[in-house]
Amino acid sequence: MTLRHLSLAAGSVALAAAIACSAVPADPESTVAAAPAMSQAERGAYLVNSMGCHDCHTPWKMGPNGPEPDMTLALSGHPEGMPVTRPVPLPEGWMFAGNATNTAWAGPWGISFTANITSDQNTGLGIWTEDMFLRAIREGKHMGTSRPILPPMPWPMIRNLNDDDLKAIFAYLKSTPPITNHVPEPIVPEDVARMK
Repeated sequence: MTLRHLSLAAGSVALAAAIACSAVPADPESTVAAAPAMSQAERGAYLVNSMGCHDCHTPWKMGPNGPEPDMTLALSGHPEGMPVTRPVPLPEGWMFAGNATNTAWAGPWGISFTANITSDQNTGLGIWTEDMFLRAIREGKHMGTSRPILPPMPWPMIRNLNDDDLKAIFAYLKSTPPITNHVPEPIVPEDVARMK
């Protein structure tokens, strides 16, 4: 190869490099593979598992590193066989107390029990409709129309989710394995005072 050919080749390489360096960079978003779309129930599972729903709706047990949700009873609420005793008076400055499974709560409202939100037909959300669920969360009423949903359920915050997110949560809950567990009705303050 002559000096002239080498010079032309070097010039071509330099020109190609200059064009490549001055080109508009590719959109970084287009180079990353898009995540596969989630189904409605998968989106609901993501929300339930990230919003702390298991903190109260799944009974807790003692694990090797301390208290942890008992996932064999996931989202089944307060265990029906667990006896309910009168809570000790709350110390000054305390508003409420929870039991050992994190599913029963005592406070000025009486005693409330975490609901079974599995797909069980008789004791969970099995007979609920999507509309009932949305009204319950939006209005703070059990089954969307009856008694108030009591503390510590954070429905005043959860109601701020959009309809698509609430519908996704409901779709996921309806897809969960049914666990039959009759959760007690809340106990009003007057009845708590009469408990032994």
